Amino acid sequence: MGLHPLEFSECYLDSPGFREKIKSHEAELEKTNRFIKELYKDGKNLINATKQLGMAQRKFAQCLGEFQFEYIGDAKTDDEKCIDDSLLEFSSFLKNLEDQRELMMRNITETLMKPLEKFRKEQLGAARAERKKYEKETEKYYSSLEKLLNMSAKKKEPQLQEADSQVEVMRLHFQEESLDYVCKLQEIQERKKFECVEPMLAFFQTVFTFYHQGFELANDFDHYKQDLQINIQNTRSRFEGARLEVNELMKRIREAPQEYRQTSPISSEGYLYVQEKRPPPFGSSWVKRYCTFVKEQKILHMVTFDHRSGGKMGETESVTLKSCVRKTTDVLDRRFCLDLDITDRPGTVLTVQSMSEDDHKFWMQAMGGKEPLGHYLGRTCSKERGIDAQLDDLGMGFVQNSINAIEKRGINDQGLYRVVGVSSKVQKLLALMIEEKSHEVDLSTSEEWDVKTITSALKLYLRSLPEPLMTYGLYKDFINPAKSGSPESRFQAIHCLVHKLPDKNQHTLGLVLKHLANVADHSKQNLMTVANLGVVFGPTLMRPQEETVAAIMDLKFQNIVVEILIKQHQKIFAGAPESCPASGGPVLLAPTRQSKKVARQNRPLAVYNPQALDIKSVSPDGSSPTPAADDGSTGSSDSVESQPSSRSPPLATPSDTPPEKSGHTPLSSPLSNTSTGGGASHAGSAGSRETNLTGAVSSDEAQAEERKAEAVYPCEAEHDSELSFLIGAIFTGVTPSREPGWLEGVLDGKKGLIPENYVKFL
Repeated sequence: MGLHPLEFSECYLDSPGFREKIKSHEAELEKTNRFIKELYKDGKNLINATKQLGMAQRKFAQCLGEFQFEYIGDAKTDDEKCIDDSLLEFSSFLKNLEDQRELMMRNITETLMKPLEKFRKEQLGAARAERKKYEKETEKYYSSLEKLLNMSAKKKEPQLQEADSQVEVMRLHFQEESLDYVCKLQEIQERKKFECVEPMLAFFQTVFTFYHQGFELANDFDHYKQDLQINIQNTRSRFEGARLEVNELMKRIREAPQEYRQTSPISSEGYLYVQEKRPPPFGSSWVKRYCTFVKEQKILHMVTFDHRSGGKMGETESVTLKSCVRKTTDVLDRRFCLDLDITDRPGTVLTVQSMSEDDHKFWMQAMGGKEPLGHYLGRTCSKERGIDAQLDDLGMGFVQNSINAIEKRGINDQGLYRVVGVSSKVQKLLALMIEEKSHEVDLSTSEEWDVKTITSALKLYLRSLPEPLMTYGLYKDFINPAKSGSPESRFQAIHCLVHKLPDKNQHTLGLVLKHLANVADHSKQNLMTVANLGVVFGPTLMRPQEETVAAIMDLKFQNIVVEILIKQHQKIFAGAPESCPASGGPVLLAPTRQSKKVARQNRPLAVYNPQALDIKSVSPDGSSPTPAADDGSTGSSDSVESQPSSRSPPLATPSDTPPEKSGHTPLSSPLSNTSTGGGASHAGSAGSRETNLTGAVSSDEAQAEERKAEAVYPCEAEHDSELSFLIGAIFTGVTPSREPGWLEGVLDGKKGLIPENYVKFL
């Protein structure tokens, strides 16, 4: 389990557990700050001490290898796993370059040092400033609150009201600062993954560009670079989408914090001041405790916790409640008090004081206390009623009508589904289409409604349904496969779950997915790839029933599920699978195969130049879309496509994606534009080798002995240069590879690498 999400609702409870979560986040940021400082120092050594370059690189590699990102939530996406592993990969690259001391480090200051230092000063520095403000507001609020609660109830009403208003202002300031601080902490935790790693990729560009050993020997890093570039961009795109959702949730909680107060049908919790009576002449004292009341057993757990003493937690005391009675101010000169009759101590009454009038009502309700006649204890929750969208014949007719219009009039429009229509027109169209007269309007021929209005109305309809198309009940079941397992096991689990949906949901989902696949097929014109559509339709087709930060952190997995559905919609809706795991059962993971990793040779790797890439992405708020390769992988390899000057052709594509839909274009090598002399010739030879790997067999290979081999284990390609295959696949033209432990062969017209221990020769 990584770092716990910080719920905005907890800012209002301010529990000890919440403070512990904040401490863990702060410790992680401090660790990141120390890591960046150390990395910055080591980078200086590389620039200023060329003679000490070997030693500096070892220290730099060690620093990278020892650091590991923490993540929020209970699982990571494939992209985040690759990003988390990237520092170890970088460390490995540097160790292999130890003997190559003639590297030129001219641009390291601009590509690595400044971005990291900027992140440390601007982001981590901002977090420190927010922390100081948060601690200051904490001290001010709880000090003023304690003074207020100690104030005599016999004072004049204007004095009491003035004191109440002053504390209320401080409370609001404290809660506002708490919300901002929590948001900032989580934003930086997510941001650092790409803000720290991308400058490191730029550093490698600087190193390898000046290392003239040729592009042929640089392929080891080239494939990894392309994948990691996509991983970073996917993570950034999902971060932007999640940040928008978090800000919306924070805004709603600010407007109505009581509606989001974290309570459950099992227990209630919050702070109470407990009166502790002492023998004469010492009187009594009031001790602040964090209390949890378990309703069914009527047990009250109390733990001492003082925010101003460093947040130290005391011992927990538990008592069983018999009854709760309101204590009036004529008996005790303190407001908001309750008398608790305790069964554990017959004849003993425990007096507690709540924090405010609302808090007092809350505890009275929770403990079954009695109020004076006519006093209302309940809390009302009124939500503005939105559009009355239903999944009925009218609704499904509107979906089909919209799809027909979009595919006829705007399938090639750039930013389709990203560019939004005017809100009033969208509302008007949707209201019209879900009325009885909707069959009279043909959107494919109507000039009154433009394409962006139709796409926005369709998204609004799907989001306005009482229950999302993929249902609340199956939400966790859909999310779980995206968090673990192989691509095959994810597909199998999602295939089964789709056929558990109600008929109307399944039918409508099929219409939408078929349409989205058609949109993705035109991504060269409309720039809306499968990954970009996943970002837009993830929260539209599926969403959790509860709005929490933890749920928003799963938004990236929603996108992955929708990507799988779009890519595999034909197989999924061709029919129900023969067998499925039991409902609610664990996801069946693909069998673990033997490791295919091989030792890297001591030679230079491929280069990376972020300045040469024009990376664009899409997010729900309407930022720029990204053309990408629809290569069938899950959540990691189809959301980014670089400009033609920076991408090499793919060496293989997954078996479920036709080569002509790959979206990759054969491009020149990065080194061919930067190298001179011998470097250019190396780039030329690399290009010829790459052509051979993509399917054009050289004359020497044609003369080689034709051998066949059969797969004895299934294999899922981890890089574009490898082949994916099932047991029993037959390979032709099998020859030894220059990579130890690998073969080269042809399967279904594609040539690529095969792990030697996965096949037997025929």
